[in-house]
Amino acid sequence: MDLIGLQSLLAGMRGAKVLCVGDVMVDRFVYGDVGRISAEAPIPILARAHDVVMLGAAGNVARNAAALGANVALVGVVGGDATATEALGLLKAEAGVEGFLVTDSARPTTLKTRFVSAGQQLLRVDEESRAPIADDVQAELLRAIEAAAAGAGAILLSDYGKGVVTAAVIDACHAAAAAGARLVVDSKARALDRYGPVDVLKPNAAELAYATDLPCETDAEIEAALAAALARCQAKAILVTRAARGMSLAVRGGAVRHFRSEPPQVYDTSGAGDTALAALGAAFAAGASMTDAVELALLAASIVVQKAGTATASADELVEAEVSERQASAEGKIATPERMLREVAAWRGLGLKVGFTNGCFDILHRGHVAYLAEAKAWCDRLIVGLNSDRSVAALKGEGRPVNDLESRALVLGALGSVDLVVPFDSETPLALIEAARPDVLVKGADYAKSEVVGGDLVESWGGEVKLAPIVEGYSTTAAIARMSRSA
Repeated sequence: MDLIGLQSLLAGMRGAKVLCVGDVMVDRFVYGDVGRISAEAPIPILARAHDVVMLGAAGNVARNAAALGANVALVGVVGGDATATEALGLLKAEAGVEGFLVTDSARPTTLKTRFVSAGQQLLRVDEESRAPIADDVQAELLRAIEAAAAGAGAILLSDYGKGVVTAAVIDACHAAAAAGARLVVDSKARALDRYGPVDVLKPNAAELAYATDLPCETDAEIEAALAAALARCQAKAILVTRAARGMSLAVRGGAVRHFRSEPPQVYDTSGAGDTALAALGAAFAAGASMTDAVELALLAASIVVQKAGTATASADELVEAEVSERQASAEGKIATPERMLREVAAWRGLGLKVGFTNGCFDILHRGHVAYLAEAKAWCDRLIVGLNSDRSVAALKGEGRPVNDLESRALVLGALGSVDLVVPFDSETPLALIEAARPDVLVKGADYAKSEVVGGDLVESWGGEVKLAPIVEGYSTTAAIARMSRSA
């Protein structure tokens, strides 16, 4: 699917109706720093910094479908506890999602609490019941499915094995899909045949291996496992998600197709399967072909694994990701201030330290490379503010810059020490510094700390100002002088 095709599909998804049914959870992420080991036992001590709470499982599928522009109905079960109140509050805050949640006071609302430090999960604590829902709760759930399904172009069934997706619920989804909706199932179950003739089953590689007792690493192994799975169930197609290896699709009666993308930098895989399911559903609801729906799901999943927690991917992010995938990696690092804000928010969500430096970087030389490497050593992610051609001319005078903005940005983006290049047109990078709020602000040691633009601001919010050593004998001015003498 090309960029025009993607934009056309995204436009068609706006307002398309998607029904999400299944296990509704609350995902809580507790972030903090680990600086010592407990004296009571050989375990890390997490200094709690902040919590992030969001809807998970079928709730996360609904969030993701709404983020792509669909109108979403969410059907599921919650308990009569404080977590249920939290879930209802989260649902109310989700634009584009209408809730049809049934209360079962005899069971807890499923809650997953993850403890995270420096982007790594240390522990997960689950509060849940796996018992099948009671008959009266099931009856109310069936009525909710019938009421919520009107006008849906896709029905997405999330079965996390918490007792909500019973045989009667599956039958109700088939009955609702008979009006013209595509039925897609994301299941943790071993018995794939329990879902009947659904349009698509969407396990991940580990779940496919569990269901078939076959290895699922290589393409050949995946193909064999998919053939075995199709022989054991009535699904019309099976799509297996394979993390960095992409996705593989088997349509009954056809050959397996493998879908690839540039492997993303994975921060957190929580909820990536939910995102893929939501993208499939939203695409199907908009009338997309199987190929386009799978390509959209792959693109959306590649975005959310680069974020912290159970995240969503917006239509704008999909377009930006598609553009970036078609560019060289250096080009992909060149960002607007708006994109910088999104990247910084994602980095902070992972507990990463953000650094900032700036300059003209007109003729990149050994001194620049050493300087930027030193700056990166003080942080986890380094942003370089880059003067525009106009501002370089204003600062350096006639004949500068030697290299235009695009050329300078591409060369900087090719350096491993640089994570983001953000051009700016003003005389100083103060606005970028105020927006990014870096933890570390870096300038060359030819400055005094009191002379560093934005240094007082960075220190006011608890950040540091660092002065990187200058490599003697290397400068753009000297390089220009040498070129002039040899001309």
